[in-house]
Amino acid sequence: MHVSDKILMGVVTGLLGVLSLAVTPSVQAQDGRTIRCESINGRFNRCAVPWRDAQLTRQESKGACIRDQSWGMDRQGLWVDRGCRGLFAEAWRGRPGYGGPDGDGWRPGPDWDRQIRLQCDSNKKHYQLCQVDVGRRGEVRLVKQLSDTRCTEGYSWGWNRAGVWVDRGCRGQFVVDRRW
Repeated sequence: MHVSDKILMGVVTGLLGVLSLAVTPSVQAQDGRTIRCESINGRFNRCAVPWRDAQLTRQESKGACIRDQSWGMDRQGLWVDRGCRGLFAEAWRGRPGYGGPDGDGWRPGPDWDRQIRLQCDSNKKHYQLCQVDVGRRGEVRLVKQLSDTRCTEGYSWGWNRAGVWVDRGCRGQFVVDRRW
């Protein structure tokens, strides 16, 4: 092989490496327990995960990864936004002495499972979390949009166990079906 052929092969190999980085998918299973999810060009992205809840195990972006602001979980899975990129893993919210993932341990009282109505407003198009414990098996639904700005689940409103969040000018009335 001539020197010019070796140089050409080196250039081609380098270009292929750069191109492979450019077309890397936004979700990659790292070791079966973690998933990389990224907001490309600062845009909202959803990543399918096999868990009910996630935790950020390593931030890989310069932009901040803040739960319920630039990443979070909802019924459709893990989502990232605003340039957040990182490795995520299943979150287990148990505490020592409170049982494990099988549900053993502490349980709320009999009046805990109930329906809660609340209004949550994104004033001046800013993110807002309206705290209410939804529970492990709870659900939230928008019952009345109050803003001129469209409220779209997963984009301008969503929920997790900690409560309902709104953003981008969404204002609405929500029903929380709190279930343990």
